Amino acid sequence: MTHDEEQLLRRAIELAAKSRAGGNPPFGSLLAGPDGEVLIEEHNTSLSDDDITAHPELKLARWAARELDPATAAATTMYTSCQPCGMCQGAIERSGLGRVVFALSGEQLATLKPPATASGVRLDGPALFDEARVPVEGYYL
Repeated sequence: MTHDEEQLLRRAIELAAKSRAGGNPPFGSLLAGPDGEVLIEEHNTSLSDDDITAHPELKLARWAARELDPATAAATTMYTSCQPCGMCQGAIERSGLGRVVFALSGEQLATLKPPATASGVRLDGPALFDEARVPVEGYYL
């Protein structure tokens, strides 16, 4: 990692501190263009916005998908204070961003949080494959 990349990652950590100071979960992210110029910054606002999806990584991925052409998106790098969660990772992949650099891994974050409790969400499936595949088949070709 270069000195400039470390500085961008430090800025993401500063955004996480700003988020926490504002009463939100401590996560921050920014999106840099191929030249390292910061295109946009975000921090978590899930509590202040009363929106469980208001993660900075998701907000940046949505912005990129809306505002950048595919070639530009592919040349960007997201710098984020923590490894993106599954929801954000899916959005990042779909937005076409080229790279993510994170400070804390999900495993490291887990050591800083209380032990997780069972979510209580029960997943049943897969089921009805022959029927469910009809609207999907051929879409991704």
